[in-house]
Amino acid sequence: MLAGFGGLLGLMAVGGFDAIQVLRQIQTRNVQIRQAFLSRDRALEHIRSSLYLSGTVVRDYLLDPEPKAADEQLQHLHRLKSEMGAAMDAYAASLSGMEAEPVSALRTGLAEYWSVLQPVLRWSPQERRERGYTFVQRELLPRRATVLELADKIAALNEQELNGGDERLEETFGRFRSRLLVMLAATLSCGLILAAVAASHILRLERQSAVRYRLVVNAQSELKELSARLVKAQEEERRAISRELHDEVGQSLSALLMELGNLAAVAPRHLEPLQRHLESIRKLAESSVQVARNMSLLLRPSMLDDFGLLPALEWQAREISKRSGLAVSVDAEELSDDLPDDHNTCVYRVVQEALHNCVRHAQARSVRIGVRQQKGRIVLSIQDDGRGFDARRVRGLGLVGMEERVHHLGGTFEVRSEPGQGTLLNAELPLPSADAPAETARSARSA
Repeated sequence: MLAGFGGLLGLMAVGGFDAIQVLRQIQTRNVQIRQAFLSRDRALEHIRSSLYLSGTVVRDYLLDPEPKAADEQLQHLHRLKSEMGAAMDAYAASLSGMEAEPVSALRTGLAEYWSVLQPVLRWSPQERRERGYTFVQRELLPRRATVLELADKIAALNEQELNGGDERLEETFGRFRSRLLVMLAATLSCGLILAAVAASHILRLERQSAVRYRLVVNAQSELKELSARLVKAQEEERRAISRELHDEVGQSLSALLMELGNLAAVAPRHLEPLQRHLESIRKLAESSVQVARNMSLLLRPSMLDDFGLLPALEWQAREISKRSGLAVSVDAEELSDDLPDDHNTCVYRVVQEALHNCVRHAQARSVRIGVRQQKGRIVLSIQDDGRGFDARRVRGLGLVGMEERVHHLGGTFEVRSEPGQGTLLNAELPLPSADAPAETARSARSA
């Protein structure tokens, strides 16, 4: 495409440069033709006017009886002859081939004209009076008419030369027009070919982009689904481990405590070392029971499954306050007891992660948790008075995990924070409609 566009631009540049050069040549040639025609026309017109004036001067010379006046006329006549010779030389300097013979005839006619006048210029006053009229009528006027006819022929040839120049210019312009049309046709053809190639290439790229976009969308969808499955599997695994810790390990440790109690009851009282060892083992077993209980609650509190979302949030708030000294308040209104398990888990994990961030990063003194169940949705808000951060630039894994949990359930997630202004976290989870299970069952039966 780069070579095609470059070639097209180069072709247009060459065509434009050639057009400018040809137009400049046409203009220069036209100016030259016009100047040559005007120069020859002025020279020929000067010859004519000098020829007419010479006849008048000769007549006045012949008819003037005063010698002084006759001498002035004679000098005037010599000047006219010199001017006519100079004009003739100027005209001959710009001759074309077809004008050579008529100009030569005109030069010969002028020479004969002035040769006829030479004897007259030496006549005496009496001869001028006696023979002047006859000379003018028989010699001067006919020869002048002959020279003027030659001048008219040359003028016609000069005009013909001008017309020939115009025809040559028109022919040159016609060739230029034909060449310009060829250049235009070539440019348009190249442009059409380039446009077709570019359009085909762009369409192919568009199809490839569409395929890749669908692949990326499918990959993102699969990744989201995989992430949701991993989260669900993690919750299930946490629930199973929590149950195992509570049931198996907790019961085993409780049985151990009972057996230690029985052993302490039957052991002799006077064996103080044995009593101290039994008391130490009992405290160690009680500590292990407490650790197992805490681990079970941290993995997944049983009260979330047994009593619902609100007790689990309040227990979590108490535990965080007890361990970190952070003042945590929970404000929950009109929460239903039959919320979906996925929604309970999502809200609980978001609150858990948010409180964890407040303890580790925010350096907050108090946190307010608000949970409200509205028509068709659950609204969660968590606000702290910590040091805050730039929410547009900082995006940790904890926030990403919370956002993925919320988005997987079709909700919206928003974080508002500025350095030194605390942090506000808002999340909305849509609740499934009442007839969703029936529709799902019908879809399954149809499938």
